[in-house]
Amino acid sequence: MITAFSWVPKGAAKAIPDRAELPSKEEIEKLKETCDQVYSEDEEDNTEDEKENGEVAHAKTVAEAFGKSSRSKNASSSIEVDDLNDDFMKELDMDNYDEEDDRIEIFSSGNGGLYYASNEMDPYLMNHDDSDDSDEDDDQTILPTKSMIVCAKTDDNDASYLDIIFPTNIYSRGRFELPTAPLCTAWLDCPLKGGEKGNFLAVGLYKKPMIEIWDLDVKDEVLPCVQLGGKEKGHYKEGSHTRSVLGLAWNREFRNTLASSSADKKVKVWDMATEKCMITMEHHTKKVQAVAWNHYAPEVLLSGSFDQTVVLKDGSKPSHSGFKRSVMSKVESLAWDPHSEHSFVVSLKNGIVKVFDVRQASNSASDLKPSFTLQAHHKPATCVSYNISAPNLLATGSMDKTVKLWDLSDNKPSCIASHIPNAGSLFSIDFSPDNPFLLAIGGTRGDLKVWDTLSDTNVSRRYGSSRARP
Repeated sequence: MITAFSWVPKGAAKAIPDRAELPSKEEIEKLKETCDQVYSEDEEDNTEDEKENGEVAHAKTVAEAFGKSSRSKNASSSIEVDDLNDDFMKELDMDNYDEEDDRIEIFSSGNGGLYYASNEMDPYLMNHDDSDDSDEDDDQTILPTKSMIVCAKTDDNDASYLDIIFPTNIYSRGRFELPTAPLCTAWLDCPLKGGEKGNFLAVGLYKKPMIEIWDLDVKDEVLPCVQLGGKEKGHYKEGSHTRSVLGLAWNREFRNTLASSSADKKVKVWDMATEKCMITMEHHTKKVQAVAWNHYAPEVLLSGSFDQTVVLKDGSKPSHSGFKRSVMSKVESLAWDPHSEHSFVVSLKNGIVKVFDVRQASNSASDLKPSFTLQAHHKPATCVSYNISAPNLLATGSMDKTVKLWDLSDNKPSCIASHIPNAGSLFSIDFSPDNPFLLAIGGTRGDLKVWDTLSDTNVSRRYGSSRARP
């Protein structure tokens, strides 16, 4: 299954990835120490202690990887992790898991007359300037015209990993093995290794109170380059979450800053350069499912919880209580509107989607009424995504296995397209930052789907003129 994924913008990846280096003596000793540690962790709604957690299994896998004299180019993941508990499996609706070929698909209605302003905007034209390159060069070189997606997966054998793929073909650039099931991801370009930018992915883990950050420009890497929080010698590190990390949000303005939310009911703000927690906020009473920074006021953080509330906090004033608003159901996901600093969307466990405008509050956010409410799905509305090119275009995804596109113009929302992508129950959807009408979709079936939404007549008619926008 694909529990989360992140687009990597064009040009962000190195043309030729670096090769992973052997770990230092200190790292090897730490791995040995980890293998010797077996500790139990209490988890919400989980009454059985763990006999051997995913971190131990991961350490063993790493040790085995470095013990091999050679590595097959296409070797599959051999990591073993703990069985996911019954509550987690029930939440993922695995009873409805269907068999299907494991491949990436781009959906289209067969409308071959779609127009793109340039070849760079056409998702079906690849290698625009390299028609004479060999297949071998294509396997090694990442052209700046290519987008990538990093999928966080758990397979049928309970192996968990990050899979780096290209959405327009089946070529996989690499794989990173994880100690336990990934629950959320966030791409970031802050210079963790010097220079001006990098190409990294932050991953929140199930039953692990830590955030792993992986360098996507290093091939065959077996260790994250940064770990935020977690346990050391059986004790939580200072500032660490104490339960699963459920949500992540990178701050594009303050680029060393990462927000996280957890089943421990806390929201944290991290400085990735120092690997320290700067702020801990405890304004929710149940697990916090999602966090998002405002695009226009980057100090403003929005969080949503299973306590049926959303909270706006000013990160520059962490002692302020913030503004809390009840949404009458458990929060599944949320997002700020990239076209307005005042508007955000919340999707809920009861299938309802609400859009709010903070300017409509009379005295405080407790008075804030939704601009409108959609009964979008008949099962939990697990994911939402605004289109960055076309204002008022919103995608929603659900455990009912459908994706819907909504025109929100004039606060009079209408469903303009509904699609069943054969991805199973859905956990993650996101429009591409480079080809804004390509919508990636991940769910229980485990194979990424990419929907060319302009292939839908209604979408093309309404938003076709927006296709040339960056």
